[in-house]
Amino acid sequence: MTGARRTPPGRAGRLRLRHSLDVAERGADLLEQKLRILRSEHQRLLRARESAERAWRDLVAEAESWLLRGLLLSGEQALDSAAAGVAPAETTVHWTTSMGVRRPTAASTSVPGRPATSAAPANTALVHAEAAYGRAVRAAAEYAAADAAAGTVGEEVTGTRHRVRALRRHWIPRLREALDRSDLALEQAEHEDGVRRRRATR
Repeated sequence: MTGARRTPPGRAGRLRLRHSLDVAERGADLLEQKLRILRSEHQRLLRARESAERAWRDLVAEAESWLLRGLLLSGEQALDSAAAGVAPAETTVHWTTSMGVRRPTAASTSVPGRPATSAAPANTALVHAEAAYGRAVRAAAEYAAADAAAGTVGEEVTGTRHRVRALRRHWIPRLREALDRSDLALEQAEHEDGVRRRRATR
């Protein structure tokens, strides 16, 4: 309420208070509109995150199942030789900004193929495991992007809700109270001025 305390007396102060109140009310309306849009978007992102997590977990379970079969058939040495020379996957995160919030929209992952010079997997189960882990890595990147997007928008929802609450519950009522006091003081000053003029006329 610092602004209201520093407001000069008289009509100039009242105009300043009126302007501050109008700005605060317009700001609260805009923030409430933004909050409605953000809440809707947050719900959509939460559903997308849940779906991406489910897909990722299913693919990891499938990959681990194939890997276990491959290890039972050929042992751990077969896994080491199958992994030799294979380059790591690379992920690119795509970003967007909406309603003032920068968040990931998607993640594209490049899983390199097996070089011609590297040894082939020792059994078919390891071939299936390699393909399944490639799909799981892509799903993991998509889940990570969905999780980050939902978290970022969720934080903005919380922050915007706090700002609306501060305006509606604290700042706007204080400005109205200060404006009422200013109106009362002006009315009293005008009344006293009128009494003085009548006395002076007599």
